[in-house]
Amino acid sequence: MKIILSYIAAYFRQVNKTILLLCTLQTSILIFLNYSFHLEKKLTADPIYPWPEFVGHYLIFILAFGLPWFFYSLIEKKNYFSNQSFTIFLLIAPAIFALKMALNTQLFLSPDQQWNDYWNQILYWPVRVVIITAILFLVWKKFDPQQSFYGLTAKNLDWKPYFLMLLMMLPLIAAASTQKDFLAMYPKLQTALPALTDLDWFHKFLFELSYGTDFFSIELFFRGFLILAFIKWTGKDTILPMACFYCTIHFGKPLGECISSYFGGLILGIVVSNTRSIWGGLMVHLGIAWLMEIGGYIGGAPQ
Repeated sequence: MKIILSYIAAYFRQVNKTILLLCTLQTSILIFLNYSFHLEKKLTADPIYPWPEFVGHYLIFILAFGLPWFFYSLIEKKNYFSNQSFTIFLLIAPAIFALKMALNTQLFLSPDQQWNDYWNQILYWPVRVVIITAILFLVWKKFDPQQSFYGLTAKNLDWKPYFLMLLMMLPLIAAASTQKDFLAMYPKLQTALPALTDLDWFHKFLFELSYGTDFFSIELFFRGFLILAFIKWTGKDTILPMACFYCTIHFGKPLGECISSYFGGLILGIVVSNTRSIWGGLMVHLGIAWLMEIGGYIGGAPQ
């Protein structure tokens, strides 16, 4: 745990405090606009442009991810935009994740509507994992083959600190599991398939496995691609823009979870920038997600 704390301390010693403040303010404003005025819903349901689910998310993501780079340009005079490859990656990155959010992969899998919804939900996350991983693999193969596939290496990785981080989260998740906004969102099954909450244990287990696959694509994209593909141009300056972007994918989650995702994104980004591996962060992220699911089942159980 000491080594991870040393990574975090070193980062906050060297980061430009003005840019850190501006990025935190930017994220706070976006959170305020979303939770007060439903920013995400309005942009992704607006019929004035084609494919609003994609375009709306792209607008949010490019703003969250792009604006911090302007802060670096204005305050530290680092003109990363003069690098054509960087600029192309900057524009493409939000499009990749907006595509993940906007894809329609509904199939006819059962004549029973409820079971058709169930099996489509089971496929929902794994299908997106395959698509996002394939896109990132092609990008890696073309531009970054000299490094491991965006953090998919466990070389010299010490797992103990990540177990400790999970243990530290237990009391926080237990406390959250008593809150109404948390229990309105978790377990995920009740929001994804409200008509099928009385499923047997096997189908619930299969749902949780499917849900868990989503965190692989999230870690590969945010801590793998956005850190390890950009770090060759920008060094650890890439951590703050990634955290700002990462926070916006939590719009629609409980407010506390959305706010904490910004700080969690910072910490995981710092760790990956030093270890060059996403596996430890994936273990923590997935562990927290499944603990929240367990908390939702226990907290929402009839007394």
